[in-house]
Amino acid sequence: MKIIEVENLKKNFNEFTAVDGVNFYINQGEIFGFLGPNGAGKTTTINMLTGMAKITEGKVKLMGEDYTGNAKKAQAMMGIVPDESNLYEELSGWENLVFCGALYGMKKKLSEERAAQLLKEFGLEEAASKSFKAYSKGMKRKLAIAAGIIHQPEILFLDEPTTGIDVAFARQIRNLIVDLHSKGTTIFLTTHYIEEAERLCERLAFIVQGKIVREGTVEEMMKEIQGENIVNFTLGKDFTLRDDFTKIEEEFRSHFPDFNLKMGTKNSGLRIHSPSNFTLFPFVQFFEERGLPVFEAKIIRPSLEEVFVKVTGIELQKMQSEQNQKGKKGQKGGGSRS
Repeated sequence: MKIIEVENLKKNFNEFTAVDGVNFYINQGEIFGFLGPNGAGKTTTINMLTGMAKITEGKVKLMGEDYTGNAKKAQAMMGIVPDESNLYEELSGWENLVFCGALYGMKKKLSEERAAQLLKEFGLEEAASKSFKAYSKGMKRKLAIAAGIIHQPEILFLDEPTTGIDVAFARQIRNLIVDLHSKGTTIFLTTHYIEEAERLCERLAFIVQGKIVREGTVEEMMKEIQGENIVNFTLGKDFTLRDDFTKIEEEFRSHFPDFNLKMGTKNSGLRIHSPSNFTLFPFVQFFEERGLPVFEAKIIRPSLEEVFVKVTGIELQKMQSEQNQKGKKGQKGGGSRS
């Protein structure tokens, strides 16, 4: 059953179109991933779906019922965890949860019981009486998720839940998402971590410049690159500068016009893409003649990352760098919207 259906959704800010006629649906009980670079329209889409922003054009249905002009009616069925916390700095963790319960119309006794339960489940019992401003970034994110589900919503919107937090807390957040999903909660997840999306999501949509460029299950998207051969060459030099790669790529293209050369993830050398098997020696020789000794040549299993880069043309490293900078700005009280 489709819990949410989006038809030709559009959002204009004066002359700028932030979301441009997107169409997608979310099945009840699934984790739906919404991926794209900064400014692609991810947060604006969430804001329209949750009634936080006015829809310029289009229609949104919840459980088959059109709520385009009546978002307030649907909000009781939704939990929202924005990319920047909307909880109160001066209130304690406990007080924030109880207050959020009241906002959702819960009776005091029930919201207190639910707050105690969530603080325990999320490992925040010892910090329950501490003011929210004293929480670490990861603790704040966990409490924000607890606040978003205190009323046990049908669908939870998570906007970049693991951006800007350390590895241990990010793992905890992902485990919380898996646990919520196992209990039947439908989750709309925006993330810039492709590995996270591949691990958690059942269906995905890629959005670029306000338009959805691909939508489907992970398995369907993986078919995009089936049969492609990818070899990663670990070299004696990291291509941290774009100019370095551009120079090598131009020479490579003139020598091997039927092959594609790309930067490896996390500056781990270079990758060659080919629709057929190929002999490694000519490429090893090409790199070494240019002062780039090859330490290792490794066949890479195609991943969702490869699909994303192929479909969008966006370098994953650049996107992650932009999002990480956004996360750092958010810790200082700034940050941009996407």
